[in-house]
Amino acid sequence: MSDIDVSGRLKDKVAIVCGAGQTPGPTVGNGKAMALLFARAGASVICVDRDLERAEATVGAVREEGGDALALAADVSKPDDAQNIANVALETFGRIDVLVNNVGIGGGGDGPPKHITEEAFDRIMNVNLKAAMLVTKACLPIMETGGNGSIINISSLASIAGANMLAYEVSKAGMNRLTVSTALSMAKKGVRCNAILPGLMDTPMAIVGISERLGVEPDELRAQRAARVPMGHMGTGWDTAHAALFLASDEAKFITGVCLSVDGGQGARTG
Repeated sequence: MSDIDVSGRLKDKVAIVCGAGQTPGPTVGNGKAMALLFARAGASVICVDRDLERAEATVGAVREEGGDALALAADVSKPDDAQNIANVALETFGRIDVLVNNVGIGGGGDGPPKHITEEAFDRIMNVNLKAAMLVTKACLPIMETGGNGSIINISSLASIAGANMLAYEVSKAGMNRLTVSTALSMAKKGVRCNAILPGLMDTPMAIVGISERLGVEPDELRAQRAARVPMGHMGTGWDTAHAALFLASDEAKFITGVCLSVDGGQGARTG
């Protein structure tokens, strides 16, 4: 739980968080943390997830705190679903101020070039990169009409470091370039675009998924990952969320085209 007072920082803004559902686990994921924090900051939040039940659980958590949110089921890799997100935001709130592209998958045949499967490459690129492009494309006309907006792409430190997850790494590297291209093309329109590159994080998707895949106990995996971080511990979904809140807020109104590492110094060590 983050106990930092963020009230008023997104007052009267409308935010879309794609991937706002919570993978089952004892910690908070990036998407749920961002939805909660944005709502605490005063935003109305559209919580998008392929799993409607998980989106509704996040909405329930927001409303328990007195925030404003609605759940929306969507497969963001499908053009019609991506367009519907923008349509719902416009019909319900009349505007879009913040868009977070937070959908990402890995595994399932991913690996180094010698071992990766074509199916895994296509699937991961479609979900991680193409989907972000589709939702961005759908939302940009509304944001441009409003004359302002902040798009935040959740990339990964793996976009600049790594060697064992070709599809995931390439998809996130592509998201970095999508970020810069969008930022430059929309700079004079008042719409900003930045990316966050999380490092090793203690989120359910990371810990539960990797521990099951490797056959390692979660606590052992946590210790292994923490030892690789210069600060000596992993980050959490709240660390990603606070970085996203800054980039979404007017405090970052002169910041665009930035790929911000949130990684406890691991990127600096990697070089």
